Amino acid sequence: MHKYILRLLLLSLFISVVAAERPNILFISVDDMNTDSVGVYGNPLEDITPHMDQLAADGMRFEYAHVMVGNCYPGRNVMFSGRTSHSNLVEGFYPIRNPHYPHLVDMMKEGGYFTGIFGKVGHTTPYSPYPWDLIIGEGEEKEDYHFKDADAYFRSTLRGIEAAENAEKPFCLLINISDPHLPFYKWSRRQEIKDPYAPSKLYTQEEIPVPGYLPDTPNVRKELSHYYMSVSRADDCLGETLRALDESGQADKTVVMFLSDHGMPFPFAKTCLYHHSTRTPWMVRWPGQIKPGTHDTDHMISALDLLPTLLDVAGIQHPQGLEGRSFYQVLKGKKQPELDHVFKEYNESSGRRRHPMRGVQSKRFNYIFNPWAAGGRKFQAAGQGTLTYREMVALAETDPATAKLLQQYDYRVVEEFFDIEKDPDNLNNLIDNPEYQDEIAAHRAKLGQFMEKTKDPVYPAFQKRNDPSYLDGFVEALQTEAFRRRDVERERQRRENSN
Repeated sequence: MHKYILRLLLLSLFISVVAAERPNILFISVDDMNTDSVGVYGNPLEDITPHMDQLAADGMRFEYAHVMVGNCYPGRNVMFSGRTSHSNLVEGFYPIRNPHYPHLVDMMKEGGYFTGIFGKVGHTTPYSPYPWDLIIGEGEEKEDYHFKDADAYFRSTLRGIEAAENAEKPFCLLINISDPHLPFYKWSRRQEIKDPYAPSKLYTQEEIPVPGYLPDTPNVRKELSHYYMSVSRADDCLGETLRALDESGQADKTVVMFLSDHGMPFPFAKTCLYHHSTRTPWMVRWPGQIKPGTHDTDHMISALDLLPTLLDVAGIQHPQGLEGRSFYQVLKGKKQPELDHVFKEYNESSGRRRHPMRGVQSKRFNYIFNPWAAGGRKFQAAGQGTLTYREMVALAETDPATAKLLQQYDYRVVEEFFDIEKDPDNLNNLIDNPEYQDEIAAHRAKLGQFMEKTKDPVYPAFQKRNDPSYLDGFVEALQTEAFRRRDVERERQRRENSN
């Protein structure tokens, strides 16, 4: 009996020692923020993101980092499954109730970590509720943790860390900042609104930068000014999150990973696969492991790579079926020459509109396949709900340049190819340019190989990309299925509400 108790004590001591040696993981995301909105990534606005800039100075920032999907629910499930949307089956804004793959939560819990989350709870897992150890700010707590309030991020972070300490486990804590997702500070989709949560920096519409893919008008500047103020508020929330980590005494034992889930909620950014749609400000701080001020310009990393990398950081074995590539060795200061491209994917909007896209991007070039563009379909997604889009529609009636821009956004062609060095806004399609045919062929082949390897259901359409009739029927079938699924879900909800 005494020997049994002794073995239990020794096992408990061993687990405690292992837990003490393994780093905590604090994953922080912002919502709908362009990379070039960050000061250290080139935003000219003064002091817009001091905490993001400091995080980059304290660790490593990646120049060539991308998410895989240009919208939230599918994109976040790519991050935390290590699988493409067509593999994990979370292609739109609907739950997958019986997933056949493990999630970050499952693997971290099995690996001895305490798991907690604040913000974007329903968009982070394939279905909800999911068995986190701690969910903060949901249900009866919702009024105490407003997602636009910087103080809520301080309290939620500290609470998650303290809960892990009480459980005597290292923590894997996800803090998902709501800004700069709409509603912006004092701005809804159509008008100004009341907002008690002021950012630390306010900007006028005269001083803010306007992206080259949007028209420069007073109305566009007005909406963008509220976006940039929301970027400032997102930075405030990051600052409070990191302050909580510092005050907990766990900062030196914690890997901090920060990124944006995709680009800003405007045309040519969110819900697309253009350069600014998927590029993300990815930063990692790991005291004692990453040299402060490291700027990685050698590697391309993807949100598909997030999970395998976190598993390596935590010392947890990879499950079978991961499609991402760990960049753990890059964090340790080594080279991974295979990280020279990223794949991209988009399937469905929150309104169940199917616009399947596939892409591959290298440092210089971006190739996109748009099967939905066959048959003259019009693109329908979040960017069209903005004042900026309505301004483009109005201007297009009299301004040929805006009319051309609007036509390019609303009605795509089946294949697009861009030279990012010369055209970072991805406005000049080079798919028919004879000077680029070798690069186009190479990128096209790389994408096809990946689609075949991952059993992408869009691969047959890619193989018949020169057959408009086939593509039209292929996408029509996808749209019919999406509407059928929507109707089934509505009926299920109606029955639940009537009981």
